[in-house]
Amino acid sequence: MPYILSSGVKEAEYSFAQSTVQQLVYNLFPMKDHEKKRLLPIFENAQIENRQFAQQLEWFERPHGLAERNQIYMEKAIHYAKAAIESCLHHEVFLQNPVSTKEIDHIIFVSSTGIATPTVDTYVINELEFKDSVKRSPLFGLGCAGGTSGVGRAYEWLKGHPDKNVLVVCVELCSLTFQVEDRRVSNFVGTALFGDGASAVLMAGDESELMHQASSPIRLGETSSRIQRNSMDVMGWRVVDTGFEVIFNKSIPRLVKDFWSVHMKDALHDQEWTKGDLAFIVAHPGGRKVLEAYRDLFDLPDEALRHSRSVLERHGNMSSPTVHFVLHDAMSERPEKGTRSMMTSLGPGFSSEIVSLEWV
Repeated sequence: MPYILSSGVKEAEYSFAQSTVQQLVYNLFPMKDHEKKRLLPIFENAQIENRQFAQQLEWFERPHGLAERNQIYMEKAIHYAKAAIESCLHHEVFLQNPVSTKEIDHIIFVSSTGIATPTVDTYVINELEFKDSVKRSPLFGLGCAGGTSGVGRAYEWLKGHPDKNVLVVCVELCSLTFQVEDRRVSNFVGTALFGDGASAVLMAGDESELMHQASSPIRLGETSSRIQRNSMDVMGWRVVDTGFEVIFNKSIPRLVKDFWSVHMKDALHDQEWTKGDLAFIVAHPGGRKVLEAYRDLFDLPDEALRHSRSVLERHGNMSSPTVHFVLHDAMSERPEKGTRSMMTSLGPGFSSEIVSLEWV
């Protein structure tokens, strides 16, 4: 079976308190004062203390076009991806020895906040000197589901190539999508939640020579994907001349209850596990209400979502890399052998991705 061997994360360089961002949005948002005051509790109730952005706050005070935003995305995404990869391949806790980029056979690159052809992974391959024969699978448009989906697609590829190694890389610069003239509540909600970051996860087949390098490998059981039909308007981007406008539907917490809960029950059944087998859940923290829905649906103790809450508090929602930040925190605690968990994310479509994990 495929395994996770290591992970690495990279925060954006500018960190701001949630209260500071709240004041900026209040000053900038094109609404009447009474309308903004009605929405301000979204910031206060988000359970976020700090977020990291790719630009200083002054940048958000001016209008920007798609070309400018995308140029910044390209420059920062390459830098963040390289940092996350180098952290992952040289992690002294997860790996007994550094792993060379020459040992990577396949890169799955996930991002939904910028456009690039050739994709960002090609720049990284050149700058970090990956081998010329490395395979590439860039994935766009998966949004918050991308982190778990990338791991799932790597798992499926490694089942057919058990002696190979895969690097799953996620980069998102959600803050660059902020539209200062967009009066919709969805935009206001986005400004209260989103941050920027990158992640990398090293995976290997059970016949890979890298298996002996892992200090505490995680075995993947099965992956599961589910899509809710006719729900394309729940979350995503609307492309306009000035960039991307966020789409958020207030039905998301309800869909967690009506859609995700069924998917998770089915995934547990397929794995022949029960919710009691899970020490914690590696859940993408889309927001406070989503985490509360996870907890209430399965009557989970607060401890089961502690890593997700911590990442949300320290970084906000970074879209696809966020679940890898949660995984990174869980791995850093060095769970004992036999510890079981599920990695899960929700994204545009409306879609759900789940992967089972067991520390060995």
